Amino acid sequence: MPLVDSYGRAIRDLRISITDRCNYRCAYCRTGTNGAQFAELPLEDYLLAARVFVGLGITKIRLTGGEPLLRKGIAELIRELIKLSPASANKGQIWGTSHKPELAITTNGHLLAAMAEELKQAGLDRVTVSMDAVDPERFARITRVKDGYAAVLEGVREARRQGLGPVKVNCVLLRGFNEDQIEAFGRFACEEQVIVRFIEFMPLDEGRAWTPQAVVPLSEVLERMARFAPFEEMAHDPSSTSRRYRFLDGSAEFGVIAPVTLPFCGACSRIRLTSDGKIRTCLFSLREHDLAGAIRSRDEAEIARVIEYAVAHKEQRHLIGEPGFVQPGRTMVHIGG
Repeated sequence: MPLVDSYGRAIRDLRISITDRCNYRCAYCRTGTNGAQFAELPLEDYLLAARVFVGLGITKIRLTGGEPLLRKGIAELIRELIKLSPASANKGQIWGTSHKPELAITTNGHLLAAMAEELKQAGLDRVTVSMDAVDPERFARITRVKDGYAAVLEGVREARRQGLGPVKVNCVLLRGFNEDQIEAFGRFACEEQVIVRFIEFMPLDEGRAWTPQAVVPLSEVLERMARFAPFEEMAHDPSSTSRRYRFLDGSAEFGVIAPVTLPFCGACSRIRLTSDGKIRTCLFSLREHDLAGAIRSRDEAEIARVIEYAVAHKEQRHLIGEPGFVQPGRTMVHIGG
């Protein structure tokens, strides 16, 4: 049977961070300095790990970072990943389908306009762009990158032109930085025909600046968006991270990812592989499982054993806001989005 943890959750979604390098220094993520970087595995190592994961039932793969478009050879990696199917992967096992995994990428979009066509031709299915303001000045203040807004906007538009959709735009909301952008993002979703998703600020920043007061909760997002236009809630998969909403005139859709005020741990289907080859079963794991050693051995049975052990020890839930919560040693940029 496919990967199932000790709480009965099927693990279907794999996030692979192929670098923790980033060309942005977003205020809610980085301290503004270069910071320490972890090792990067050769791209063929991520491919080998992905082959085993797919053989164990993974149906969705998302490449993350850092900024994954900084990694040379990413298009070739995508070309190889789309060749994977349970029939061709580890043990030749087929979990009800012989289709390739769905393949997506999360990027800050700065390099996307120049690369979108190549990524599409390589076989990429979808793109998610991290974009925390739709005002150029505000965008520059958050990202600490001058003139980045125009590059990202063109990246979003080129991704749509290349059919890498539905294009999703993720906005991390941080009190005092960009909560007043919510209505503007509603307009942006309609004008650019993208799905905007608002994400509650989580305690994964390098500066350890997170406080409950910095979180803009789901309820406030909905209250502010209602000032822009009426909307209704849509059905969503229980394992989805996002609550989905659509404007009543059918012009656009938006979502809210609320891990702080409305956790979705009970239906979590995700597992992560860091750029240096560690398995993390939760963003807030205090324990990592070393897969890099097994990958170096080229022993697919050993790789599968480590994966299965990690899944069997997946946490029941995170403990944000509860007594005894400990922020993980790795921050978001070193885990992978």
